[in-house]
Amino acid sequence: MSGAMIYLCAGFALGQEWFGLITLDPLRHADVLEHVAGAALLISLFTVGLRMGVPLLDRRWIVPLRLAFVSMAITVGLVALAGVWGLGMPIGAAVLLGGILAPTDPVLASGVRTERGADPDRLRFSLAGEGGLNDGTAFPFVMLGLGLLGLHELGSANLRWVLIDLLWGAALEGC
Repeated sequence: MSGAMIYLCAGFALGQEWFGLITLDPLRHADVLEHVAGAALLISLFTVGLRMGVPLLDRRWIVPLRLAFVSMAITVGLVALAGVWGLGMPIGAAVLLGGILAPTDPVLASGVRTERGADPDRLRFSLAGEGGLNDGTAFPFVMLGLGLLGLHELGSANLRWVLIDLLWGAALEGC
């Protein structure tokens, strides 16, 4: 059993179904849920990063970076096209759907053990690296979708989105 499965079972047991120690209404307690989800994501990504064992400037990062940035952008675009043309969704909702569906799960990627040292398995390293990078890569697309729906400020000529959500977010993701 992975750590994620244990946490899921513990959360279910502590919730309304069994012991009733935690009763959160997602609408009333959205701020608490946001912070808990952010902390869980941070811990998961940090764990993946610790297991990588490869310096940041190593050439082995090329494949995970391609998967996380190029493949992610293509996947978001294809999902958005399918949403607009196939499902008749507004462009903002389609981009948001693409940003939500495109990333793989970093918790699952943390289950892919990479070998530390001079020659880790390329496939495992690429999957684990992409899993750790892709949620940060999805962030600008989610913000763009929310902005196109009028739920997030994009700025004049989308400048705020480009400078803060896209470039600043990508710079932080690369660090």
